[in-house]
Amino acid sequence: MIDAERIKLAVLELLQAIGEDPNRDELKATPQKVADAYAGFFSGVGLNPLDALSETFPAEHNDVVILKDIELVSICEHHLLPFTGVAHVAYLPSDRVIGLGRLPKLVEILSARPQLQENLTSQIADALEQGLGTKGVVVVIEARHHCVASRGARQPEANTVTVATRGLYSDAVHRAEVMALIAK
Repeated sequence: MIDAERIKLAVLELLQAIGEDPNRDELKATPQKVADAYAGFFSGVGLNPLDALSETFPAEHNDVVILKDIELVSICEHHLLPFTGVAHVAYLPSDRVIGLGRLPKLVEILSARPQLQENLTSQIADALEQGLGTKGVVVVIEARHHCVASRGARQPEANTVTVATRGLYSDAVHRAEVMALIAK
């Protein structure tokens, strides 16, 4: 649960710590705006990602299901700066499938918390494997990190790609077919 009052006090302290006047007209609303933004950025804290997978249906096929270009916004837990990008999610059903809209919900829940992209990729794969009992999972995330773009390395066009595989897709031959479909 987000504590908006504590966030507002922390923002006031931060503004003062960098030598700004939080009473300056342009900054008066900043503590509330940051609290509102954090409520959205961190809305996944405390939520169970498996809840997004609770409504399943019998699988009438056993072919791969792929949903590409699921947009995501997360906050790097090292610098509290955003990273934005897309997730590509593929799973090989066992005996149950979910509605396609549940995959973006899963990505949203897990990305709406302080995160590292590497961990986020694995958490999505683990949730699908655990929640659906899949035969295989591939998750690919491509994202731009503001901590890389605006500080340190200062590489605004650099993309980070992470991959997590589970089950059958841990085998390079099976993974290659799905990766080719994702790349199209």
